[in-house]
Amino acid sequence: MIGRIALGGGIAAAAVGGLGWAIARRLTAPVGPRTFDLPVRGVEHDDDGDLIVLDRTDQTTAHGIYNLWFEHDRWAQLSAEITDRGPTRVARRITGTTSGFTPKVGDRASWSGIYYATPAEAGLHAREIAIAAPAGSCPAWRIDGDPSTWAIHIHGLGSSRAGTLRGVRVATELGYTSLVVSYRNTAEGPHVGTGRVTLGRTEMRDVDEAIGCAVRRGAQRIVLFGWSMGAAIALQLADRPRHEGLIAALVLDSPVLNWREVIKSNCVRSGLPAAAGHLAIPWLTVTPLARAVGLPGSIPLRSFDWTSRAADLATPTLILHGTRDDSAPIRLSQGLRDARPDLVELETFDAGHTLCWNTDPDRWHETVTTWLNARVPR
Repeated sequence: MIGRIALGGGIAAAAVGGLGWAIARRLTAPVGPRTFDLPVRGVEHDDDGDLIVLDRTDQTTAHGIYNLWFEHDRWAQLSAEITDRGPTRVARRITGTTSGFTPKVGDRASWSGIYYATPAEAGLHAREIAIAAPAGSCPAWRIDGDPSTWAIHIHGLGSSRAGTLRGVRVATELGYTSLVVSYRNTAEGPHVGTGRVTLGRTEMRDVDEAIGCAVRRGAQRIVLFGWSMGAAIALQLADRPRHEGLIAALVLDSPVLNWREVIKSNCVRSGLPAAAGHLAIPWLTVTPLARAVGLPGSIPLRSFDWTSRAADLATPTLILHGTRDDSAPIRLSQGLRDARPDLVELETFDAGHTLCWNTDPDRWHETVTTWLNARVPR
């Protein structure tokens, strides 16, 4: 009997350990190709242009402006106009497309908040440059402005430089010089090791070199714009003693403020109990287990926990966060604001993860502009 209990306990422990390993592997997986899982059901024409008919989903009925991405880097921008086409379909008006591209019935698309594909499409005049980062050559866009005030724009996990262009327009209008950066093990950045993501631990080193690049070119103050995991990177960089007095402000959209809580939320999104997230933590934070996952070493998740490190925050911070964010819970941003009302301002939107701008681009733009004007000298 004792032997059977021990065997059963061993099997249970192995199963629990296996689930934690699988969650950690999925979380840190190398960037994969975009999934084109939304079929085009129809294309309509009227005096105002073209409409595209799609299946009715939470995404396709979401308020705001979005982009449909198709294979071969083609895209179609959609307006906020939503028209019913029966109980299972909706139509969205197309406001712009890749030159010469017209969607057709049967095409398959990917729904996205990445509204602009390139700086030119966002009305920005950019130069393609490369940052000589520790991981290798990291592509970046540079938009010139005031050489003394720079903005560095950091995208999130699984996203790309293009995702930050929504915020670059604000920085450009304020007159800042902008660097729109990439980093290791992304679709654009250099491949290092197994290609796995370290949740900001090593990626931060590449973005830190972008700060060095700005300083060598005359930057006296820097604003970090961070999206999701990019916000976690921005917070770590602002906390580095060597940047004291240099990082003037943080603008964080849908920030990751506590990886443990974010992992639990994403387990729920995937149909697992939130408690399953705890099983992944040792596989990320204990060096031998982290290496078994394919990581170069352990990840110090505690240093990324700004819900408990609120007292360490020393930089004025604006947070923009969606009330329907089921990936990075808004309660974490609310908690940081409540803990540090002297430094943190929170603006909420009826939006999902990193979709605040899409839901209300004018309010996003006005909020960020007004806040930066009040805090960053010109």
